Amino acid sequence: MTAIWKREFNALFRNVTGWLFIGLTLALFGLYFFVYNLSYGYPYVSYSLSAISFIFMVTVPLLTMRVFAEERKNRTDQLLLTSPVSVGQIVLAKFLAVAAVYTICILVIGIAPLVLRLFGEAPLAESYVGIFGFWLYGLSFIAIGVFLSACTESQVIAAVLTFIFIFLGYMMQSICSVLSSSGNLLTKILGCYDLYTPLSDFLEGTFSVAGTVYYLSLTALALFLTAQVLQKRRWQVSRKMWSFSVFSAGMIAAGVAAVILLNFGVSKLPSKYTQIDATSQKLYTITDDTVSYLKTLKDDIVIYVYAAKNSKDEHVDQTLRLYEENSDHIRVVYVDPAKQPDFSSDYSENALNANSLVVVCGEKYKVIDYGSADYSYADSQIYEYEMDPSTYSYQATGYDCEGQVTAALQYVTSDLSTTVYELKGHGEAALSGNVADVLEKRFITTQECDLLQTDAIPQDCEALFITAPTSDLSADDLEKIRAYLNGGGHVILSLNYQSMDQLEKIRELLADYQLEATEALVGETDSSYYYQNPFYLLPMVETTEATGKLAGQSSVFTPYAVGLRYAGALNLDSAAYEDSYVSYLSTSEAAFAKSQENLKRERTAQEDQSAMFTAEDGDAQGQFSLACRVQNDNGGALMVLGSAYMLDDSADSIVSGRNAAFFQAMLGEMVEEDEAAPAVVIAAKDYSVSAITVSQRTIVLYGLLWGILMPLASIVIGIIIWARRRKK
Repeated sequence: MTAIWKREFNALFRNVTGWLFIGLTLALFGLYFFVYNLSYGYPYVSYSLSAISFIFMVTVPLLTMRVFAEERKNRTDQLLLTSPVSVGQIVLAKFLAVAAVYTICILVIGIAPLVLRLFGEAPLAESYVGIFGFWLYGLSFIAIGVFLSACTESQVIAAVLTFIFIFLGYMMQSICSVLSSSGNLLTKILGCYDLYTPLSDFLEGTFSVAGTVYYLSLTALALFLTAQVLQKRRWQVSRKMWSFSVFSAGMIAAGVAAVILLNFGVSKLPSKYTQIDATSQKLYTITDDTVSYLKTLKDDIVIYVYAAKNSKDEHVDQTLRLYEENSDHIRVVYVDPAKQPDFSSDYSENALNANSLVVVCGEKYKVIDYGSADYSYADSQIYEYEMDPSTYSYQATGYDCEGQVTAALQYVTSDLSTTVYELKGHGEAALSGNVADVLEKRFITTQECDLLQTDAIPQDCEALFITAPTSDLSADDLEKIRAYLNGGGHVILSLNYQSMDQLEKIRELLADYQLEATEALVGETDSSYYYQNPFYLLPMVETTEATGKLAGQSSVFTPYAVGLRYAGALNLDSAAYEDSYVSYLSTSEAAFAKSQENLKRERTAQEDQSAMFTAEDGDAQGQFSLACRVQNDNGGALMVLGSAYMLDDSADSIVSGRNAAFFQAMLGEMVEEDEAAPAVVIAAKDYSVSAITVSQRTIVLYGLLWGILMPLASIVIGIIIWARRRKK
């Protein structure tokens, strides 16, 4: 067997075939690597692999057409068939020789993710899962080509048949969609030969056990059929070599049946056993918080997917299967728009977009919009999109299926109705971005409150947000807020350091709850408590029932903060104290607070500019709270956040969404929720890591190397070797 492998492998490089295969494969990959990964900065090699997945329609017929057809034409196959080597070993040796040539290309491609890591963050696990899937994908095509080469003595016919079979496998999903949008027996049978769909899981960063089994079993089946063809030929050459393994329709049927049963069995296994999420953001698994919540469900829920199964979103389908597997109370049902056109009108005034979800429990339901093609899906609730200024098109940047579905489940199974108000009229900022998403996923209705137009804060107000006011309250406004708090209301106040010297009434409100605010910015001298800049604070998150797993250092980013100190009783052993005052974020004891005078003072060139980042005369020093809550005797509570900037998405992204998680925890302290089933909010998962940045010179250098020099060198070497052999 080894001798046959060496003979076949050497033969591929003694003529132009092997060199040409490597050259063409690397040239096409190099082209897309140059464009997508180097020029556009995409850190995913899978983009380039997906773009070249069609190449096997050209290269595999070239590589496999002579494997057995040439032997048969030259009658040298009789030497093999009468040799003391089994037919299975002959087939395996020749296949491994061809596969080794292909594997050389894969090994070169495997260097690409390491190259990208030189210029930025490139997800290695996702990249190599994609490369592994692409390798299996190519092996299955090669096995099909080897089988078809054994069926004829004409290399041309072998190449044409291989092209046709590869083309059908590559296009089968589209062919099935044309035959039936909802699927039928014929499309199910044809779908067994869908060669591209299993690859998509690998390219998206999911290690698919089902896909691996499919490609390996298909490869084994093709090699088994090749052996059966040769066995028949061998039997014709020498009847004395007859054995039980001789070619027969029964053996072929048994082999095909075994492969079908194997793949059917694997497809029925739970996704948690057959899909391993290798993405750095864990895009295609559901979080432990969701799993824990699903265990508490008692009501039966149906999730309708408004799409035919043949046109479903594979990622959404994968996520929904995890919900089904983790709860006996959830059932996913696909609704074909072509067969049930009236379904949409039961849940929406406008027609539902394809692949939208409807979560239903009894009479209550929630629609999760997939988005419309007219707006390039930018209006989708399932995916987050941003405009790419280089292409003027929307690009998916986040995946929020879990967050939306988990929120919808809570909505349809809960009777709680919550309304919060945002104070307006004092230059307040609006709640937006990830913070607004937290409110939306908890189905908290947000309304505006202008105290000039109302005698009191509305009675249905669960919490009043006063977000970074830039002008002061009036005396009348202050009295209305005091009355609301004394009546058991909750106020969440965030401060803007730039306006603190103008907010006398706000300071009076703080004084009501024995809180004192610094004049301006809080800075740190302890480098473990800040990020890059002494005013970019990373405070200690105190251990409380609300903060939970956020407790510790470097969890919450609090830039440009005002410091707070509690002037009330400091008896930490007092239960009353613990109930009335809680600090959530604390600086180190080496912190300082700039006075307005020092903050605004212009320093001359002779002065030490670094003094700005240290305590000066007039600056307060010591430990400060950056977020705290004080409760009055009537159950009213004032929560103060020292930094309004901590609620911005830009600050939230620095700590991977933990600011939004902190906001959610604080919201739980101030807004009533079901104690038996506390709200679970799942943040959207980033769909991509940051783009890599490559200099123009480096782009050209690597582009030439990958796209031209390496492929050209391979082809030139092949031509030189072929020309020399021709002269001999």
